Amino acid sequence: MNLLTLAIDVGGSSIKAIILREDGTVASGRSQIPTPYPATPKVVVSALLDLIAEQGTYDRLAIGFPSVVEHGFTRGAINLHPDWDGFPLVQVLQDQLGKPLRIANDADVQGFGAIKGKGVELVITLGTGFGSALFLNGQLLPNLELGQHIFRGNDTYEDFLGQSALDRIGVE
Repeated sequence: MNLLTLAIDVGGSSIKAIILREDGTVASGRSQIPTPYPATPKVVVSALLDLIAEQGTYDRLAIGFPSVVEHGFTRGAINLHPDWDGFPLVQVLQDQLGKPLRIANDADVQGFGAIKGKGVELVITLGTGFGSALFLNGQLLPNLELGQHIFRGNDTYEDFLGQSALDRIGVE
């Protein structure tokens, strides 16, 4: 049996979805919707459920989410809304969908697809925000979130590398 996975990337500006076969090949076209604003849990979950309902047949879900995810709870989602801190996203979606699902930090998920599995590997993602994932010999060292580290006064790396920096400073 070839299980189909609905893969979703939740970002600060858009939510993308695609169905993949077990071997990683694409089984459906890519869908994309804007991330609602303000991106509170209620409106984002509603948008996610609408997007999921439009997809074809799938057996399970994998979601990359722009925050630390621990035991099914989101821990801060700076690019979305403060109400995401401590939100039980896995349980809420499982209650609605009744399908197996995994949710992890979006940079961690992308990192697993990019690393070679040897030595120290740092994956940086640039989009609405600044994401990072650190691996040692193929093992994830979770919850790095370099973008949130303070490096000068009260500034974070994300203050200078994310969409908010482009909006504030512009492209030079």
